[in-house]
Amino acid sequence: MKLAIVTAYPPSKVTLNEYAYYLVKHFRQHQNVSEVVLLTDIQPKTADIQFEEDGCQITIKQCWKFNSYTNLFSVMKTIHQVQPDGVLFNLQFMKFGDKKIPAALGLLLPMACRAKGIPTISLLHNILEQVDLNSAGFTSNKILQKVYNFIGTTLTRFVLQSDVVAVTISKYVDILNEKYKAKNVKLIPHGTFEIPEEPNYNIPDGPLKVMAFGKFGTYKKVEILIEAVEKIRKTTAKEIEIVIAGTDNPNVPGYLATVASKYKHVSNLTFTGYVAEEDVATLFKESAVVVFPYTSTTGSSGVLHQAGSYGKAVVMPDLGDLGILVKEEGYRGEFFTPNSTDSLATAIQQIIENDDYRVSLGKMNYKAATALPMSKITSMYMDQFAEIIDRKSVSTDVLVGY
Repeated sequence: MKLAIVTAYPPSKVTLNEYAYYLVKHFRQHQNVSEVVLLTDIQPKTADIQFEEDGCQITIKQCWKFNSYTNLFSVMKTIHQVQPDGVLFNLQFMKFGDKKIPAALGLLLPMACRAKGIPTISLLHNILEQVDLNSAGFTSNKILQKVYNFIGTTLTRFVLQSDVVAVTISKYVDILNEKYKAKNVKLIPHGTFEIPEEPNYNIPDGPLKVMAFGKFGTYKKVEILIEAVEKIRKTTAKEIEIVIAGTDNPNVPGYLATVASKYKHVSNLTFTGYVAEEDVATLFKESAVVVFPYTSTTGSSGVLHQAGSYGKAVVMPDLGDLGILVKEEGYRGEFFTPNSTDSLATAIQQIIENDDYRVSLGKMNYKAATALPMSKITSMYMDQFAEIIDRKSVSTDVLVGY
């Protein structure tokens, strides 16, 4: 099967590029995939495709740009040239732009593909019904929120024209089935990027690293983490380093620079900036605890799956999608009340003051992560493609017979 994947891809800074890297890594090893065609936003020569494992051919086609008004036409033109056996879209609502029209036009692509008779799966990482538009940086204006919700509902109907829409959280299946009367929504979990050998759960000598990882500034705010650790420092003899790993959310440029300036008096505060893929493992392995300083959620958390794969204890708010993941996939951690510095400080301290507890949480999270490796997830997508192709074949046979 020649599989086309429409996605951002490293070193692109567009959202979901890292997830795409692991999709490609494991699809190319699947026995039924003869070629992976990346329909992406970066130049082919820059794409990170130097995998150690053997796998099928990867072809890279740069055919869309963030915020371009022509993406619908350029991607469909490339799909016509490539003639794939199936197309997978790696999507969220701001995938193709943070301007309304380019973002909307990009989300018409799955419907256009299916109309051409191409087996089409859309992986939808979030749904607007579960996004707090204010916290996520879209708008705080109540009227505009209604406009966004109307647009989001309309675009969701377009995406649902795919042969299959895959979502990573069971609640999303229920919402889409109930609101849109959808019959083609499937639960395919997020999966864990890498499954290293089980760690020894030790951490390096020196300051205990309390780390947050992601794109910050909207619903991910690091001020609360810094202030929580400052509170802990007043009551513990342990030395703590705060590690803010990642970059600004594209909707809030300059956020981390502002935070760094505001808290320049705080000792042992590190801002790593962009973390290259080869440095991610070291970052997690050296951390004592991974913190999720979120005020809301917008989908399944790749960072939680990464933390689990490295056997890390986590601290997170008990809300939305994170709460569901914990219940459904077996992750464990200390919970805190969103926006409460005192609650976050207590949760972090529960872990760093009790090494046995830290290790036990890490072991449970490693067990949860290893249950859903990306190899299993990509096989689930291939099963869906096989079903779609079989259905189309039967429909064609019926028409011919008629």
